[in-house]
Amino acid sequence: MVTAGDGWHSASVPHISFDEHRAERYDADSSDMFEPAVVDPAVSFLADLARGGAALELGIGTGRIALPLIQRGIPVHGIDISPAMVAQLQTKPGGASIGVTVGDFATTTVGRTFELAYLVYNTIMNLTTQDEQVACFANAAAHLEPGGCFVIELIIPALQRLPPGETVRAFTVTPTRLGFEEYDVATQIAYSHHYWANDGELEVFSAPYRYVWPSELDLMARLAGMTLRDRWSDWHHAPFTSESTSHVSVWEKTVQ
Repeated sequence: MVTAGDGWHSASVPHISFDEHRAERYDADSSDMFEPAVVDPAVSFLADLARGGAALELGIGTGRIALPLIQRGIPVHGIDISPAMVAQLQTKPGGASIGVTVGDFATTTVGRTFELAYLVYNTIMNLTTQDEQVACFANAAAHLEPGGCFVIELIIPALQRLPPGETVRAFTVTPTRLGFEEYDVATQIAYSHHYWANDGELEVFSAPYRYVWPSELDLMARLAGMTLRDRWSDWHHAPFTSESTSHVSVWEKTVQ
């Protein structure tokens, strides 16, 4: 079932919203993220935290994580701003049975609480202002049972790995695809540019993302009444260190 949320975003704030064409291409263009070696550890991690309770996925997309999580016996409800992405989810086996609320996951409410809320694959950066990211933490906390957990999977900004004076980093270079980021340190925005060669045609997609450091996320969590429980480098529970290029962080809602 798909419902409209009560927190639709302001048109004056830029958001990432996939249109029908991008939604149709999403799984193929992100095929490496659908590999079992990538999906299974994330699903196991989240299923353990849910403890048999229900989960809320912010930015559910085409169901890359939600569908296998349901197969583990965890009920999932989703929020997503793109009706086109939700339509793709509904075409998949089991997808039509997932409740999805269409709206901005920073503010949209669904009228119930969950044991777990999660936001994966760097999607918190789709919110391009600090205020929106703070609102997202507050919204996640409002949907959690006391003692419930909020999980974010996020890259560590590559700024310290760039050569001195450089602000551009390529993250994908293949015969058919080029991806690179431009960092604006004054605004904390990374502009991500993607070029694909599909059937002899060049496709281009560019979008802004607000990169955010773990310490800033921890403060957002505290403002929302949550405290850091765990932080790992990946879904396999590898230790988080100064050399980590990503993190999986778990915040717990304070029991009142």
